[in-house]
Amino acid sequence: MKAEDIRELRPEEIRQRIRDEKEQLSHLKFQHAIAELPNPMVLREKRRLIGRLSSVLTSKDAENDSNQ
Repeated sequence: MKAEDIRELRPEEIRQRIRDEKEQLSHLKFQHAIAELPNPMVLREKRRLIGRLSSVLTSKDAENDSNQ
């Protein structure tokens, strides 16, 4: 998911996606600790997606605060 796609989402949707992605990342880390993942790069992709989501959410929150 690209930043442009994320910007189209509402802040509540972004927060939900962050929770979901963190849960999936936790599950993947657990799987990776137990056995080898078929594609360990998915961990990196999840971390980066969470970072992207968080960045867009922060900018949206700052934008809303400045408008009020």
